[in-house]
Amino acid sequence: MKTLRVLMASAFSVAVGIAASAPAMAQGKEWKEIRIGTEGAYPPFNNLNAKKELEGFEIDYVNDLCAKMKVKCTWVVQDWDGIIPALLSNKYDVIVAGMSATPERQKKVTFTEIYNSSPIHAIGAKSITSTDISPAALKGKAIGAQGSTIHMNYLEAHYKGSTLRPYPTQEEANLDLLNGRVDYLFADGEALDTFLKGKGKDCCKFISEVKRDPAIHGPGVGMAVRPGDKELVAKLNAAIAESKKDGSLDKHAMKWLNAKAIR
Repeated sequence: MKTLRVLMASAFSVAVGIAASAPAMAQGKEWKEIRIGTEGAYPPFNNLNAKKELEGFEIDYVNDLCAKMKVKCTWVVQDWDGIIPALLSNKYDVIVAGMSATPERQKKVTFTEIYNSSPIHAIGAKSITSTDISPAALKGKAIGAQGSTIHMNYLEAHYKGSTLRPYPTQEEANLDLLNGRVDYLFADGEALDTFLKGKGKDCCKFISEVKRDPAIHGPGVGMAVRPGDKELVAKLNAAIAESKKDGSLDKHAMKWLNAKAIR
């Protein structure tokens, strides 16, 4: 895989022009370089490998989009819980990190067209015999999910009778299930499948698919951009549309997710 230039998120100073000319400048901005924020800790979507190189479905796919747009793209790694604030403070220009375009997030950022829609799964220990994951069935159970995600939001809305445990990263959630500190995990199916094929293959198994709640889960995954960057959204949307038409979106999805991107 081609080595990617990775920058840890850091402060970025913003040049402020004369107020009268700023709107016109913003409207006419020509995007020749785009800084992309990602978590780098959510395989198979985006992940830092042993060589500290970014890899995954979103990395390959967006590098392809950058080639289509004929722009230079620089990746910036940012912890998940600060990923939207860092975008709004101008540390990068777009978020590509498996982020669902939920109604709540749309109050803060503008999303591109959807480029992925993953099933949501619940997994647990191999000793579990029931596939019932209703709130009544899981009352009193410890359920984990990455914090500040649609999965934790869903649990907080529907599983008030369970012990809910948010984690900074999916990897930390996986390790607690592996060590028996939680009974179930809720997350994107492909992310949990990667765990079950790796470290979790001896301890854990798929339990059930989770029924989507549109108000919480949203329509799927998009790229998040600052609300004022309309030209960037249009540029990205055109490239996403081209990737759907020429089959390159599904090519990358089949490689990393073993499924079509939009389901």
